[in-house]
Amino acid sequence: RAQAPRGTRRETQDPTLDTHPLDAMSFSVTLFSHQKYDNNFLVPALKEHCGEAHVKSIPVGLTNDTVELAGNSQAVCLFVNDVADKEVLTKLSAQGCKLILLRNAGFNNVDLEAAGELNISVRRVPAYSPYAVAEMAVALLLAVVRKIPKAYNRVREHNFSISGLEGFDIRGKKIGILGTGNIGKITAEILKGFGPSRLMGHDAFPSEECKAMGMEYVSLEELCRESDIISIHVPLFPSTYHIIGVETLKLMKPNVIIINTSRGGLVDAEALVDALKQNRIGGLAMDVYEHESSFFFHDCSDQVFGDDILSRLLSFHNVIITAHQVGILPRARPTSAARGAGVCP
Repeated sequence: RAQAPRGTRRETQDPTLDTHPLDAMSFSVTLFSHQKYDNNFLVPALKEHCGEAHVKSIPVGLTNDTVELAGNSQAVCLFVNDVADKEVLTKLSAQGCKLILLRNAGFNNVDLEAAGELNISVRRVPAYSPYAVAEMAVALLLAVVRKIPKAYNRVREHNFSISGLEGFDIRGKKIGILGTGNIGKITAEILKGFGPSRLMGHDAFPSEECKAMGMEYVSLEELCRESDIISIHVPLFPSTYHIIGVETLKLMKPNVIIINTSRGGLVDAEALVDALKQNRIGGLAMDVYEHESSFFFHDCSDQVFGDDILSRLLSFHNVIITAHQVGILPRARPTSAARGAGVCP
């Protein structure tokens, strides 16, 4: 049980969330936001260690309206968009829940202070493959810079014209890494190989490894002003919410490329729309979205789509959005499953 104070090192690191193995045979668990792919790794791991009769999987997310579905389970297993605020935690506690298992690395969706007051233990996945996230960021960068989706769709329709598909070299560009933890560091290592003219970083706790590879630590303002490419790798906390917003977007070059594979709330989606409409962003690629919880991980293709901001973002030719797929890898999922179930360190 822990609270992550704002503006401290604790906010950017693990807030004493226990990572030691559990005596998993001693509790029942309800798995919220169950997806088909969870049947490959997560559900078997839970059933193996808790007993099949003690595991309940439901496809809906945890909210104030669905909390009663947990019944008298002693634990709930949550995903990235499940809501575990004070109101939900209070109800869970009243139902007998003593343990929250997060099957993702971020914990911004859990009120840790309230969990501590209610004597609810919180565990998370310490990390899935940082290479998976870093490589996804670079893949999105290349896709938006070289207009791969547009080219692919043209050829699929037997249109072999290359007009309008001009890209640019990453070599010689100024690259800014916003957040230089493990994922940001690996992203920087990969992008260093492209030969940028300047590699900049911004982080409250500069990495000596990043400095050794030639990264120059600068203020957020300078990173926004100078970068041709910005890749975002900070966790979502109150202090980082909308770290890219109206004011920071105004500082950026008119052809800047922005990549976000971290958390949607780090970027003000409405401000992105306004900047794109004014041709102040050269390209945008995101695997996350600020209001993704109602849509991501679900097939909405046969529904009237009600998110005007996301619809507007998808209408721009220079925007690529994927549905938070960064951690879906054969090796990443079993590791996440076992750690999320609390059955391995």
